[in-house]
Amino acid sequence: MERPRLPLGDYYQLLLKNGLLADASPLAADLTRTVTAVTCDSRSAVPGSIFVCKGASFKAEYLAEAVRRGAFAYVSETPYEAPAPCLRVTDIRLAMGLLADRAWGHPSGALKAVGITGTKGKTTTAYFLKSILDAWREAQGLHPVGLLSTIVTDDGAQRRPAVLTTPEPLDLQRHLWNAVNTGCGYVVMEESSQALKYGRVIGVDLAAAVFLNIGEDHISPREHPTFQDYFASKLKIFNQAEAAVVNLDSDRSEEVLAAAARCGRVVTYSMRDPAADLFGRDLARTEEGLAFAVGYGEAPLRCAIPMTGDFNVSNALAALAVCRVLDVPADAVQAGLARGRVPGRMETYSAGGRTVIVDYAHNGMSLSALLRSVHSDYPGAPVTVVFGCTGGKGLDRRAGMGAAAGEFADRILLTEDDPGPEEVEAICAEIAEAAAPFGKICTVIPDREEAVRTAILETAAPGVVVLAGKGSEGQQKRKNGPEPCVPDGLLARKYLGLPLDGGR
Repeated sequence: MERPRLPLGDYYQLLLKNGLLADASPLAADLTRTVTAVTCDSRSAVPGSIFVCKGASFKAEYLAEAVRRGAFAYVSETPYEAPAPCLRVTDIRLAMGLLADRAWGHPSGALKAVGITGTKGKTTTAYFLKSILDAWREAQGLHPVGLLSTIVTDDGAQRRPAVLTTPEPLDLQRHLWNAVNTGCGYVVMEESSQALKYGRVIGVDLAAAVFLNIGEDHISPREHPTFQDYFASKLKIFNQAEAAVVNLDSDRSEEVLAAAARCGRVVTYSMRDPAADLFGRDLARTEEGLAFAVGYGEAPLRCAIPMTGDFNVSNALAALAVCRVLDVPADAVQAGLARGRVPGRMETYSAGGRTVIVDYAHNGMSLSALLRSVHSDYPGAPVTVVFGCTGGKGLDRRAGMGAAAGEFADRILLTEDDPGPEEVEAICAEIAEAAAPFGKICTVIPDREEAVRTAILETAAPGVVVLAGKGSEGQQKRKNGPEPCVPDGLLARKYLGLPLDGGR
C-alpha cells in the first residue's frame, strides 16, 4: 500500500468539509504544493510537511523547530508568529484524527479492524481474539494479526511495549498502515474512553465494535468529569463499525444496544440470558483453567481457556461473538482459546500450599470480580490483597477498590501503583477510608516489593495472596517520571521460593 502524496489543498478541503476551519478567509499558501508528511513532533518534521500544534503543554518553539526542519504549513487552534501559513481549526484533536487518516491513505479500509471497549476485560478479550485469529491464519500459512493493546503494540513491522492503550492518531494510522503492508490482514485494538472522547480513532473503519461492560472508572478532572461523559465516550465506538458485539450481562445493556443499533449487525453474548446469540453454559474447572459450552453455528461448541474466573469466560464469549461476525471456523476458535494466555492477567503461582495470583485489576469493578472469583476457586482460604491506586487521575478508583477489598478480602495491604504527583500514603489513606465501613483495617507499606514480600511471607497455607493493579508492568510512574520496578510475577516467584526463569 503506497502512502498518498496529496497537495495541501486536499487537506484544506478535508478540514473545510468537516466544519473544522475557524477562519473562512482564503489560505495564503500554495494549495498545489505536495505534502510529504503530517506530524505533531517537531523533531520528525521534514521538508514539505504539515505540522500539527497540539497538547496543553505546546510551546511556540516546537513550531519554530518544525519550520526550520522544513514544515511549510501548520494546523493549530491558535495562530503563532511563524513564517508559515496557519490552518486555524476549532478542534485540534478532531482535526488531527482526520488529517492522520488522510495522510496514511485510510489504511483501515484495506484490512479488518476490531475495536474493543469496556471498563474491564479489554486486554484479555483482545488477546483471546488475536490468539483465535492467529490459529486460523497459521493453518492457512498467513501472517499473524496485529495487536494494539494496553500491554503491547504489534503492527507486524514492530513489536514493543505499549505507551498508550490506544495510540495518538498519527501513530495509530502508521501502525494500521504497517499492518496492511506486512500482511496482518486483521488488527485487534483496545479503544480507551479517552481515545474515543478525543477522536484518536476518527477515520478507522471497524469490522466489529465490542462493548464489554460499563462501570465507574476514569472519573476525574483530567479524564471524564462525570460518569455520563465516560459512558457517552465509550458508546462512540459504534459510530464507525459495520457490526456490534454487545454483552447482555452488562449494566445499562439496553442503552448499549440502542447505541449499537446504528451498526448493520448486532451480535449479543451472555452467561445469564439464553436468548443471547452466544450463551455460555456448563462451566467446569480444568487443570489449566475453565471449560464451557456455547452455541456456535449449528452445533454446540466445547471450549477451554487456560485461565480461571467466570469473567474470563465472558471475555472469551466476546471474542467468539467477533469470530461469528468474521466467519472464523469452530476448530480455530477452540485451538486459539486453548492457548490464549495474557501477560499479567490471572497469573497463578503456587508453593507450599500457598497461592499468589497476579492480575491487572485496577478499578473497583475488576477487583470485585477478581476477588469473588478467588473465593469461588479457593473456598475457605483466607485472602490477602495487595494494591494501590494511580496518582493524579482515576480518582474514583480509590473508593471503588477500597470498597471491593473491604467486602471480599480478609487482609488488605496498600502500596504504590503509579503514584505520580501524589504521596503514596495520601492515596492509601483514601483507599482505607472506603474499606473501613466493612470493618477492615488496612496496612500501608509504600514500597511495593516490601508489601508483596510481607504479604507472601506472612501468609500460611492454604492462603491466597492477590497482587492487583500492575500485572506484568515493569515501571512505576513516580514524581520524577517512570522508574524501573520488578514485575509482580517475578516478585511472586521470588518470595514463594520458585525459580525466577518462569518455572512454577
